Amino acid sequence: MNDNEHLLDDKKHIVSIRLNNSDRIAVRAMAARLFVRESELYRFAVYHLLNRLHKLHEDSCVGSDLLPLFIEFKDELNTHLGLKKHQLFKIFNGKNPDPEKFVSMADIELLLLPQHAVRQRLQQMNEAAGQRRADTNAWLLEYLKDKYHFSVYDADTELPFLDALALENR
Repeated sequence: MNDNEHLLDDKKHIVSIRLNNSDRIAVRAMAARLFVRESELYRFAVYHLLNRLHKLHEDSCVGSDLLPLFIEFKDELNTHLGLKKHQLFKIFNGKNPDPEKFVSMADIELLLLPQHAVRQRLQQMNEAAGQRRADTNAWLLEYLKDKYHFSVYDADTELPFLDALALENR
């Protein structure tokens, strides 16, 4: 039985999470406004997260393939997960990507730095000068797109494998 078959045959499990009181109140209020149970809203949140981060589930996505995802969620992943540069290095390069897909530590650090520090670093880099933008995030994106030759992830054009899984689990 492969992993996908195992996932489809799996029974549902009870999972416990810790939330602060204000988050729980907010979820309860949203559920009431949507006329659904809290549990349905939690399942929706997990489903949405899995869909948005689905590239992390695909073993074929390594190295620079993951850059669009980490650029899109740069602030959220740093704030809520507290990832360090060595963790990101393992995430990007740990599965031995092709040399073309290898992401340098200097570029990984750009994903973790605050806006002003990213701008200062980009100003010091000769290869980033050609993509200079007023918006630091746009400048970072253009620099990384040019260096690693990727296109920006568009959630509307990709249909993740989790859509079929969600329909199966209803």
